[in-house]
Amino acid sequence: MTVEDVKRTDKGPALMLTNEAVVRGALEADVKVVAFYPGSPTSEILDTFGEVLDHFKDYKMHIAANEKVALETVAGASMAGMRSFTSMKSVGMNVASDSMFSIGYTGLNAGCVCLIADDPYAHSSQSEQDGRYFGEAAYVPMLEPATAQEALDMTKWAFEVSEKYKTLVIIRTTTRVNHQRGMVDLGELKRSPFKKNRWSDVKGQYFTVGAVARALKAKLLEKTVAIKKDFEASDFNKVVPGSGNVGILTAGVCYLHVKESMQNLDINLPVFKLGTLFPLPEKKLSEFLKSLSTLIVVEELTPYLETRIEALAKTVNPELYIVGKRSGHFSEMLEYNIPIVEKVLAEVVDKKPSMDYDSVLKKAENLKEILPERPPIFCPGCPHRGTLWAFRQALQQLKIRDNIVFNNDIGCYSMAFLPPNEFSDSMLAMGASLGISAGMELALEDKIIAMVGDSTLYHAALPGIVNLIHHNSNVTLFVLDNAVTAMTGQQFNPNSPYDAGGQPARKINMEKMFEALGADKIVIMDPYETRDCIGPIKEAIESDGFSVIISRRECALYGDREKKKRGEKIIPSENVKDTCRSIFACVKEFYCPAITVDESDAKMIIQRDLCDGCLECRQVCPVDAPRHLEVKR
Repeated sequence: MTVEDVKRTDKGPALMLTNEAVVRGALEADVKVVAFYPGSPTSEILDTFGEVLDHFKDYKMHIAANEKVALETVAGASMAGMRSFTSMKSVGMNVASDSMFSIGYTGLNAGCVCLIADDPYAHSSQSEQDGRYFGEAAYVPMLEPATAQEALDMTKWAFEVSEKYKTLVIIRTTTRVNHQRGMVDLGELKRSPFKKNRWSDVKGQYFTVGAVARALKAKLLEKTVAIKKDFEASDFNKVVPGSGNVGILTAGVCYLHVKESMQNLDINLPVFKLGTLFPLPEKKLSEFLKSLSTLIVVEELTPYLETRIEALAKTVNPELYIVGKRSGHFSEMLEYNIPIVEKVLAEVVDKKPSMDYDSVLKKAENLKEILPERPPIFCPGCPHRGTLWAFRQALQQLKIRDNIVFNNDIGCYSMAFLPPNEFSDSMLAMGASLGISAGMELALEDKIIAMVGDSTLYHAALPGIVNLIHHNSNVTLFVLDNAVTAMTGQQFNPNSPYDAGGQPARKINMEKMFEALGADKIVIMDPYETRDCIGPIKEAIESDGFSVIISRRECALYGDREKKKRGEKIIPSENVKDTCRSIFACVKEFYCPAITVDESDAKMIIQRDLCDGCLECRQVCPVDAPRHLEVKR
């Protein structure tokens, strides 16, 4: 990812990832405070803001403990008179929505924009959540771009709408929009210096309860009517002319699928391309619907638009036939693509698809059968590999594998449910492992074990930990302390020595925190010393009360990058074949991608281009065959 075009001050074309275009749009809008918790598919927004922070030096940035704190941070900045921005993935809005609903009532001051990204197909999420309902439920205006250019332009416009109506504005995207790359026309970048305000100059009242809430709700409804008038006139809601009485309603990335599908079929149907999800431009939509006999609604996930269009059509065109999810043409599951959309359009207009997609997909499925399975695995040098290996050995020695319940959480370690570990009796949401453990500890005779990463610990696990300690629960907690939020790109968190932009920050002392909370036992171990971890894990599991095992070793990718910055040499390992006895423990029990088998002699080979010299594999090997390359024998 390059950010040179994000830094440009002149107008002109640039090739950008949509997430980069969003950052550029916010910078062109002169945003002054940004705050985030990382989560795919929006992580590049955080990363880009962090990468250009030192270049601009005219905005402030936080990597927050969670999405709720991030939203509250930018809301506070808006109340204080500064334009602000945050982004999060769809499940992040679940965390932030408590405050978001209240912010909808109280309103804000300076422009405040929140981007939330849904993840159809659940590429990197626990569920296929449809975030479009948040805008309507909270009476907060919501926009949806289809391209990188629209993302830039909508971000700028969102600040204007927010400031005009003193409201939060949500931009909703999906994974395929966030991660598409396209040409954008940059606007001129005119930044102003960062200067703090005085509350006496900007203050307002931002509280809601009881009678105050009821009065605010009335004003909120009036505001929504006014915003709808602006959205009716917005160029982001446009009718692309076509011929015939069959039309299409779509938004976001599905608009691009529709365009390509019509091109493939050589048809030209009229298309209403929607840019504002809430409030809907009902007058403009009504005019579009009046002349149609059939409307094809192309939208991923739930029938959000379809339901609202059905209600509208009852008044303006009762005979309108709607092709969508309710008619059985489209699914509420997974992402859409050209084959899915084209086949429905072809059926409606009575044409053959441009190719036999079913046979192509069938051939692809047949080819998959001859390919070896490639499940996700930990990176070479990942400390979680050693932690989980030692955990397995401890359970085997204690002979209690069938008498434990393992509640996992969200992070790289979520892969614990895969071979060779095959742990995880539950994995729901960030921090949920602790709440789940509380209920299970009350209801089960088994030993309850939970696992969280350091980022998840501070994001959402602390309330559950406090609850367990307060109730004298007999639970063992693993905390995987790898210094960064590894799964989303090694962003910093409260357990890191740095903050946004690499600025020094106060690292929370985890063990002192647990001691202050009243944990009964605290064990700190180094997962690279894998064999030495087995004993402490056994002791913690066997102890009564709330015990904590802190497995401390930085993320391998982050650690290697820091070594290179310091000029330190990364020394890979090699397998000493004279020592190796082809026991295969490193392969069968460790699954390190740097280790392969030499078919000529059935001995292990360590790939130097992948190995980072952690030597965890030597800890697993019964004969200590792996060595650093520089070790003389």
